Amino acid sequence: MPSSLKALGQARPSGASMAPPAGCCSPAGVQRRLPILAWLPDYSVQWLKMDFIAGLSVGLTVIPQALAYAEVAGLPPQYGLYSAFMGCFVYFFLGTSRDVTLGPTAIMSLLVSFYTFHEPAYAVLLAFLSGCIQLAMGFLRLGFLLDFISCPVIKGFTSAATITIGFGQIKNLLGLQDIPRQFFLQVYQTFRKVGETRYLVGDAVLGLVCMVLLLVLKLMRDHVPPVHPEMPPGVRLSHGLVWTATTARNALVVSFAALVAYSFEVTGYQPFVLTGQTAEGLPPVRTPPFSVTTANGTVSFTEMVQDMGAGLAVVPLMGLLESIAVAKSFGKLPAVPASLVVAWSLTNVLGSLVSSYPVTGSFGRTAVNAQSGVCTPAGGLVTGALVLLSLDYLTSPFYYIPKSALAAVTIMAVAPLFDASIFRTLWRVKRLDLLPLCVTFLLCFWEVQYGILAGTLVSVLILLHSVARPKMQVSEGPVLVLQPASGLHFPAVEALREAILSRALEASPPRCAVLECTHVCSIDYTVVLGLEELLGDFHRQGVTLAFVGLQVPVLRVLLSADLKGVQYFSTLEEAEKHLSQEPGIQPYNISEDSVPEHKVALLKA
Repeated sequence: MPSSLKALGQARPSGASMAPPAGCCSPAGVQRRLPILAWLPDYSVQWLKMDFIAGLSVGLTVIPQALAYAEVAGLPPQYGLYSAFMGCFVYFFLGTSRDVTLGPTAIMSLLVSFYTFHEPAYAVLLAFLSGCIQLAMGFLRLGFLLDFISCPVIKGFTSAATITIGFGQIKNLLGLQDIPRQFFLQVYQTFRKVGETRYLVGDAVLGLVCMVLLLVLKLMRDHVPPVHPEMPPGVRLSHGLVWTATTARNALVVSFAALVAYSFEVTGYQPFVLTGQTAEGLPPVRTPPFSVTTANGTVSFTEMVQDMGAGLAVVPLMGLLESIAVAKSFGKLPAVPASLVVAWSLTNVLGSLVSSYPVTGSFGRTAVNAQSGVCTPAGGLVTGALVLLSLDYLTSPFYYIPKSALAAVTIMAVAPLFDASIFRTLWRVKRLDLLPLCVTFLLCFWEVQYGILAGTLVSVLILLHSVARPKMQVSEGPVLVLQPASGLHFPAVEALREAILSRALEASPPRCAVLECTHVCSIDYTVVLGLEELLGDFHRQGVTLAFVGLQVPVLRVLLSADLKGVQYFSTLEEAEKHLSQEPGIQPYNISEDSVPEHKVALLKA
């Protein structure tokens, strides 16, 4: 399942947290900055064999996908291949997880199509700027911003993107022409022109055959038992052939379709819409286009940036989000090393020098890499070399690849991304999370940035509501006991004040209250002012507001604020006995002289 965000809901990435620092000149520090030094000295012939097999498997997967994803991005087919090799070489030096592969993905290709207007110059510049932004985020440690994009938002975006990408390939699958790329217009025009398929039956039949073949080969791949050394040589050989055929299914199916199309071409009749001319040779190395000349004049760098607009935020963020999820899923990393963030950023920056559009980590190809038994990031060298060889020698055969075959590859790649079960899961687990999911899902059909922004805003509002109205456990009795379930911050002051006043001071007669603060690990100045007002209210009514379980950070704030009249106890039992007028129980007052000795040391730490 290439280029997906499928596992984002399962492996929720936190911000790009960095590994603990080491001395910059120490061996550990050098290896942390250049991970190749950690495994290259121990490289063996056995590793070489496994890396070659894995790199070949990924290469046979990425070449047809790159051609298909270029179509999703609205770019000429060679741009998919231009985007498929730089990540292999960069990751060879800076990769820390042997399985991860970088390159074009369906989701990123969709975003590129939204923000680059199907202009290669815009796509290449977007890759350069995205890499620079990602690099800046890594240096400034802004990865925490990704934590505000919740799993329901990611699932909503991914599901909408799946439908958008899949439906966008229907026109190629059926051979329809002049279909707009805006989703709602696309749906309308596709259904309006679907009757034309009777004249384009070749594309429809070939596309469906390719989809069936891909599905059968995938099912075979999922059910092939692992090879054991004790198997007879003949059985191992047959297993190896089946494994190779099913792993390279994209290349096999696309080659089969191209052969069929070429056979018709020889007879002088061509029933398929073909990929057409693909630029031959390696891409030239040059700086990204900081201006572009059109029929209406020259578009400056500033105007290009303004045209891409929100894409300069959405593309880098979603690229990092997808890459972090891949790294954490396959790399089993508790924290994302700084070298990985640099690798992702440099892949886009350096890729823009060879006409690449933005790329990110690929779940599907990373899974192929892992299943092929890759041992080190050196497998990427084989993949990158295979892509470069295809650019130099195979662009002529690419001409005969039917677009319906590439559409089948794309549809089968993104189909598993739609997670219908998430709706049932959220309904069972927490129904409120359905709100950001549905908002994101629906608005992404209109504009991606609006969907992600609105879904994130809804998630943040839900989070802020829990901060402003924290849950409180209330115990009624002669002494009222309130226990906030989380920290107290300024939005929660009024809710806390109302809860205490309504239950303690508005009762007849007024009664004492205890604020059990075991779960409160931080407060702010607004909360201090609110507590001061509450203490005054209780004093005027002739009753007491006491505190239990004050944590050291809270004590430090209260001491710094010089809050008068605060009484607190070590345990709730002591507080209830004192407020019930039992002799022998004395409270602590908030002053350095009366703070218990074991907490004085912590306060001064």
